[in-house]
Amino acid sequence: MKKRFLHKILLPKNRKYIYPLLDRGLKKDDLNQGINVLKSGMITMGKKTSFFEKIFAKKLKVKYALMTNSGSSANLLAAFASCNPLRKIRFKSGDNAIIQTLCWPTSLWPLVQTGLKINFVDVNPETLNVNADEVLKKVNKKTKVIMIINVLGQSTQIDKIRSFCKKKKIILIEDNCESLGAKYNNKYLGTFGDFGTFSFFYSHQITSGEGGMIVCNDKTDYEILKSLRSHGWSRELKYSKKYPNLDPRYIFINSGFNLRPTDIQAAIGISQFKKLETFKKIRINNRRKIINYIKKHKKWDNQFMFIEVPKKMKPSYMVFPILLSDKYKKFKVPFINHIESLGLETRPIISGSFTNQPSSKLYKLNSSKKKYIGAEKVQKNGFVIGLHTQKITSDQIKFLANSLFSINNFK
Repeated sequence: MKKRFLHKILLPKNRKYIYPLLDRGLKKDDLNQGINVLKSGMITMGKKTSFFEKIFAKKLKVKYALMTNSGSSANLLAAFASCNPLRKIRFKSGDNAIIQTLCWPTSLWPLVQTGLKINFVDVNPETLNVNADEVLKKVNKKTKVIMIINVLGQSTQIDKIRSFCKKKKIILIEDNCESLGAKYNNKYLGTFGDFGTFSFFYSHQITSGEGGMIVCNDKTDYEILKSLRSHGWSRELKYSKKYPNLDPRYIFINSGFNLRPTDIQAAIGISQFKKLETFKKIRINNRRKIINYIKKHKKWDNQFMFIEVPKKMKPSYMVFPILLSDKYKKFKVPFINHIESLGLETRPIISGSFTNQPSSKLYKLNSSKKKYIGAEKVQKNGFVIGLHTQKITSDQIKFLANSLFSINNFK
């Protein structure tokens, strides 16, 4: 009798996972820093935020860092700063932007919201990232912005893209929300572009619960970002002499939002930031141990593809992406439902090909209805499991292997 499988993911209800996507990354010492801020009575953006920005910029070797209330807000600032009238090189509504189709929504939407026409580029499923040559092939006379997303802990050939953008005066925005601490050719990802963005969401390399950061090396860009973050305000910028007839406490020099973080987030972020290198090493070692155990297992038969680390890349992981071999991809949905029922928590690899998402169709972002083969494969074959900040145990590795090798039952 032919087996029948469910063709949709069953969302868990109050499920307790044996191996969850996230471990408890926030410890008592981190939380105590936030509690101390609460007790001080000064909980809005203040000295803790400024200090976090200072140490962040110093570690990444950039001139300026500005904290935001999320990584998505950092992307919003990068897009709106790039078309700001105070910037010498800027884009205008109707210009083109290149972005990979394997992306998070709030990487893409700020580009759309500023009036850019989107030109998608595919990814290499073996690395989850773009190939530089494929990006550069997409450039035309109207291309004014390239956004590169460093996907799940690594990038590829970002230096080649940076050199091209500098030569052609194209704005490069580097979305590094998923790759804090990673280096390409011994330079931190997020520092190659005109703007680099970071996220401190709970599932990322470090967390402040919610929070983000944007970095740059140009003073004008920094001042634009600072005013955009806070209502278009001139606060902390020297504009009072220029406008003597206005109350210096309320001078608004630009358009703006309210994307400010709190000092609670900053205090927790500072505590976590000190642990970044430790977390990074543990996650790299955990990943290596899992892969080695699985590949040496008697049941190993190339059922899975593990993401390659490009040359010159020193990764920084937050989760563990896995792709099923093409032989097993048709069983992905029942397989995911099965391992979830065993207690192994999973997620898709970001959005898959974003052109398949209903919001993309609503705004007609892919009017040509082109298929992006690499991103489609990631969507159809891929999923992620957790990569924890604690050293993985032998029992956890065995549980993961037994769960994953249950794919052999789907034939």
